[in-house]
Amino acid sequence: MEISGLGYFLAASVLLTLAPGPDNMYLLTKSLADGARTGIVLAAGLVSGILFHTCLVVFGVAAFIQSTPAAFVALKYLGAAYLLFLAWKALRSAGNIRLQAAGVRLGYGAVYRRGVLMNALNPKVLLFFLAFLPQFVALESHSAGWQIAFLGFCFALQAFLIFSALAVCAGRVRKLILRRKNLGKLLGRTEGIVLALIAAALLLE
Repeated sequence: MEISGLGYFLAASVLLTLAPGPDNMYLLTKSLADGARTGIVLAAGLVSGILFHTCLVVFGVAAFIQSTPAAFVALKYLGAAYLLFLAWKALRSAGNIRLQAAGVRLGYGAVYRRGVLMNALNPKVLLFFLAFLPQFVALESHSAGWQIAFLGFCFALQAFLIFSALAVCAGRVRKLILRRKNLGKLLGRTEGIVLALIAAALLLE
């Protein structure tokens, strides 16, 4: 792979990561509610989901799902059901959020797993990587699989750095509004609404 090609790939990846989307929305909401550290852990989970989809592309599983409507629909509904479950939990516990207790509302391990599942169960992410990564690879090359894996890793790395920066910024904003009354309840409800909207978008597209 030429350096110029990698440069174009990284530029496109950064722009795609910065574009408003479900991952950014939920990451900002979670970081405001539970702090920067929780946001960074969530970012690690989200990019782990990206690496999972990269592996599926490399091994051809993505192509199978794309060509099998039943598998695609099953994965879509499973992902939407999981998001709706998270939304229900967030709305149910909204009144229990206390901003002064950053990171204790949900353990870091649970936050990481949530990030992984949010992306791993989203077929739109899978099909995006199936369409995006091969554009920068010489498919006639014997090392095409390794090139796709390398590009997937690069995408995940830059996404983690950007997501972490967003989490830190949200965490600093959070410190400025800690004393606002009822804000914890508002953020909890916002988290639930955001998750429900992501689920709705997944089902409707």
